[in-house]
Amino acid sequence: MRFVIPLAGGRLTAHFGHCEQFAVVDADPATGQVVQQESLTPPPHQPGLLPPWLAERGAEVIIAGGMGVRAQQLFADHDIQVVVGAPLAEPVDLVRSFLAGSLQSGTNLCDH
Repeated sequence: MRFVIPLAGGRLTAHFGHCEQFAVVDADPATGQVVQQESLTPPPHQPGLLPPWLAERGAEVIIAGGMGVRAQQLFADHDIQVVVGAPLAEPVDLVRSFLAGSLQSGTNLCDH
């Protein structure tokens, strides 16, 4: 599975569309092990650009602190699952928690 996590300062950021980088984490769902991690620099911010851009890069799950409802729908249109309200933690820890079924998601930190 390919996970995408928006980062600021190396940790999950609350605002998806304005992140510094994306962590792209490949993991084996059968074992819960991280296979590979890389960073991607997003293109300049434009509404509606990130869903197809990340879909082209194989994104399957986005773990975010916050994301607007419209953006969530655009990702769903590209068959990308979105988890919002994740804690501001390290990308690998978030992926491991997701795969273990223990990722605690809370309030969506973005409402636009």
